[in-house]
Amino acid sequence: MERRKVGILGATGMVGQRFIQLLANHPWFEITWLAASDRSAGKPYGEATNWKLDTPLPAQIAKMIVQPNTPPTAEQLASGEVPRIIFSSVDSPIAKELEPAYANAGCAVISNSSAFRMTPDVPLVVPEVNSDHFGLLETQVSRRQNGGFLVTNPNCCAIGLVLALAPLEQKFGIESLFVTTMQAVSGAGYPGVASLDILGNVVPYIKNEEEKLEEEVGKLLGAFKADETAGTGSIDLLDAKVSAHCNRVPVIDGHTECVSIKLKTPANYEQMVAAWREFQPLRAHHLPSAPLHPVEYDEAENRPQPRLDIARGNGMATTVGRLRPCSLLDWKFVLLSHNTVRGAAGAAILNAEILAVMGKFKFAGARQEALVNA
Repeated sequence: MERRKVGILGATGMVGQRFIQLLANHPWFEITWLAASDRSAGKPYGEATNWKLDTPLPAQIAKMIVQPNTPPTAEQLASGEVPRIIFSSVDSPIAKELEPAYANAGCAVISNSSAFRMTPDVPLVVPEVNSDHFGLLETQVSRRQNGGFLVTNPNCCAIGLVLALAPLEQKFGIESLFVTTMQAVSGAGYPGVASLDILGNVVPYIKNEEEKLEEEVGKLLGAFKADETAGTGSIDLLDAKVSAHCNRVPVIDGHTECVSIKLKTPANYEQMVAAWREFQPLRAHHLPSAPLHPVEYDEAENRPQPRLDIARGNGMATTVGRLRPCSLLDWKFVLLSHNTVRGAAGAAILNAEILAVMGKFKFAGARQEALVNA
């Protein structure tokens, strides 16, 4: 597959940095455009950002001039000055304005923002779980007009959770779910939570996090229904009760979640573990970012742990452990996922990879369609 040119909107933030790190040597995508707010625009990226990741900033990226985050003109897209595939990591209030404008201009916007996750015609996708939801793209006005569209990935906790839930829902059905999260400080961005607030402490509140987790699970595990006659589609939300407690803890990376679950069909320990270990829905696609085993079950009594397990599957796998009977529901277990890799930039990149395989990067007019691979 030819390498496609891509851009990053919100490139100087922590998720923007993670996009750069993960895309630096990507075989399918090449970064050619970076954009950020007015305070960063016009500067070389190396001067505009405070690089915080554990690998060096690529030299060619450091030299790139950060562009304004203004939506592109038709001329900029036609000339290739602005690529048609845009990864977005801007804050939700900004995303509400910019992301539709980029889609309406003719860009494929692959967003990490929460702004449009629950919008009826916007796919909220974890590819191993619900890639059929991309059918919603065809209902978007911008898609019909010029090929532009908007896709989102879920909340960082929801991604790790639904990876563990999807094989259980497929085999046994889910009736109700209770989850308590212990979320790393990197999930708050940089500078994030003040050290005197988090060191030696647990903060039992993250704004809007519980609401996002509860509602996104319903959409992610819901069923896509296409209306062929009308050329539209919709999502029937998962018929299950979900309750969440979300907490910020003094861990750098890695969201841990304690889950209790009631199934519609009884299952024993061996059947539960087999469901996770056999779950390989993307295996045939050979996507660069997809882990071979998106859910890894660890038999050890004290795993998973952020310090030991967040790098599984190159940070793209969910680790599950401590499966045991629950006296209130049926079963309880612990899961761990990397919040800024699988829970943010890596999730969006995997969405882009499956979109490429599905042939969704096609834009209005033969000349425009050719430009995406120029």
